[in-house]
Amino acid sequence: MSAIENVFKSRDKNRISPVELIDTIFTDFFEMHGDRKFGDDLAIKCGIARLDGMPVSVIAVNKGKDIKEKVANNFGSPHPEGYRKALRIMKQAEKFNRPVICLIDTAGAYCGIGAEERGQGQAIADNLCEMMRLNIPVISILTGEGGSGGALALAVADEVWMLKNAIYSVISPEGCASILWKDSKKIEKAANSLKLTSDDLLSFKIIDKIINEDDDTVNNIKIQLIEKLKELKTKDKETLKQDRYNKFRRIGY
Repeated sequence: MSAIENVFKSRDKNRISPVELIDTIFTDFFEMHGDRKFGDDLAIKCGIARLDGMPVSVIAVNKGKDIKEKVANNFGSPHPEGYRKALRIMKQAEKFNRPVICLIDTAGAYCGIGAEERGQGQAIADNLCEMMRLNIPVISILTGEGGSGGALALAVADEVWMLKNAIYSVISPEGCASILWKDSKKIEKAANSLKLTSDDLLSFKIIDKIINEDDDTVNNIKIQLIEKLKELKTKDKETLKQDRYNKFRRIGY
């Protein structure tokens, strides 16, 4: 599959969504709302749940399925209150010693005037900083699109996984083509240049694992999550944070 075919595959409306993964992998999910500063953002769905009986906190980007839900969820492009809500759930998870699992599928953070006025850049930066210092295990899984800082704001984790046909990039191929070549038709060239496929990202050690997409994908995710969380929970807090820090410091070397 070419890079641009991979991009279109990652956006397929029939792909399993983060919210569907919540319904199939976890039990006893209880959704929590609001950032305690401005409001609630439907683009990010947060709550507490159980994974094979283990209490966890779950954060998922919610693009929506039908057009009404997509509009209500801003097509999965979170506002700053969405990122602040996610961070609130993470800090709560830290207080009660619950692992955090982030499920990511977003073209990027919303860049409208209102979002900027309410501190979009600061909200993303706060997440990056605070996630690096969390005293609990964090696993992030890119299920579809992983767009720019909007995805990274939920992906400073001990383990970053991708579904085989997902993508993860600093910018969309369309945006890259428009900026670099002033020609949105050069998206295939942009997709190749961005090295946004799961194979590319694993080779650069930006992600830690590729999850194959087949009939048993959901069960494989569940099994691997349980095994990895058990392993991460054996680490003391300082080792966990230092390993996470070293992981990101090594990127690019």
